[in-house]
Amino acid sequence: MLAFAAQAFLTMFVIVDPPGLAPIFISVVGDRSPDIQRHVARKAVVISAVVLAVFAAAGTALFDFLGVSLEAFSIAGGILLFKIAVDMVLAQRHRQTAEEEEEAHTRDDVSVFPLAIPLITGPGALATILVLVGQAGPDPERLGLLAAASAAVLLLAYTSLRLASIVSKFLGQTGINVVTRILGLILAALAVQYVADGVLALI
Repeated sequence: MLAFAAQAFLTMFVIVDPPGLAPIFISVVGDRSPDIQRHVARKAVVISAVVLAVFAAAGTALFDFLGVSLEAFSIAGGILLFKIAVDMVLAQRHRQTAEEEEEAHTRDDVSVFPLAIPLITGPGALATILVLVGQAGPDPERLGLLAAASAAVLLLAYTSLRLASIVSKFLGQTGINVVTRILGLILAALAVQYVADGVLALI
């Protein structure tokens, strides 16, 4: 149980990458008042939690309806996560397109887009939560541990957003790149394991 909880926390932490959210948050809302920044950060994390919970609850049923097995999704999710991991290792992680980034700077409410989606809860996070739900199975204790691990990561993401200016100044771009590269290596290993587990289950 503890091993599963640790795996769930580590995987979600790596894919959400709370330290990496800080400079993006500053670039989007750095010119707004502290009260507005606090409100945006809280709203973005709450929306992310709702999206993850809904996808975790309904995702499996959706794939059952489409005839997609959990093993196939595990392989697909692993491939997606490996691509993200490579971008992280090369410090070329783009969570949004250039058009989305430009739009983000002109929107009044950026909590939903681009903060909650796709910065905090992007395709990688959605794929990860569904794979982890499949690994947890119907065991309520394992599902509870997964929920707690995800909540802990989102809490860290909120903390990073609230302390964004301090985190950015303390780590600097070089420090953030170093952390991101280390997390990318860990994510790559986890992604390969997801693919391997899926392939073995299909054989």
